[in-house]
Amino acid sequence: GWSWEVGGTMERSLEVGWGGGTMEWSLELRLNSIKKLSTIALALGVERTRSELLPFLTDTIYDEDEVLLALAEQLGTFTSLVGGPEYVHCLLPPLESLATVEETVVRDRAVESLRAISHEHSPADLEAHFVPLLKRLASGDWFTSRTSACGLFSVCYPRVSSTIKAELRQHFRNLCSDDTPMVRRAAASKLGEFAKVLELEYVKSEIIPMFSNLASDEQLQKAVGPEITKTDLVPAFQNLMKDCEAEVRAAASHKVKELCENLSADCRENIIMTQILPCVK
Repeated sequence: GWSWEVGGTMERSLEVGWGGGTMEWSLELRLNSIKKLSTIALALGVERTRSELLPFLTDTIYDEDEVLLALAEQLGTFTSLVGGPEYVHCLLPPLESLATVEETVVRDRAVESLRAISHEHSPADLEAHFVPLLKRLASGDWFTSRTSACGLFSVCYPRVSSTIKAELRQHFRNLCSDDTPMVRRAAASKLGEFAKVLELEYVKSEIIPMFSNLASDEQLQKAVGPEITKTDLVPAFQNLMKDCEAEVRAAASHKVKELCENLSADCRENIIMTQILPCVK
């Protein structure tokens, strides 16, 4: 049965089933309690959800990936349960820790939820709460946090001040040349998305040169396979060659030769014939 104890401890309220019974049973209980999180939050009310439930979820170490995944998913839809957009930043701490865990599926889900709630932040809250989170992830010691950071640039860049925009571009450039191939791979996969929200001058001066650098990155190709070029870099470069701004198209076409020279020999001809040439007007 689902009992509710107003004023009880948070563990009791969550009825989490720590200990007692078999491991599977307590995992199932924990999973159920996380899936019923919105019911719990409704019963607690917005203030207790903010002051008690969220800190509890941030500090409690769950070691089962299923529980973490369910938690990352739930928190992305929690805005109204914490009191609406002006309090949405309260959801950042638990999602930030989920964005650094080892399991990729959990991290990706946390990033999706962060992307979703970023739109509910006012520009001032983005700068006060979301951007600091992004910077912490982008400069974190663990490659997992730097990987997660790559997916958050494009959602906050358009709505922050020019000073902060400059900092974000610098962080993104750093991630494109990170020591860890997995981080460079994550940055490469978000390069096209980031280019879409950047101002024209920076697409030309900063983004387009990165394509050639990443395409010629031998360590990256070895670590994650040449697929990265075909699946992420070339399609994003194609979009720039077909951009509605003539200046972007021109800047991209100036780099076509260099990009093609930097493609690995085994797939170069195929990519040029099937993906690059059709875009060259």
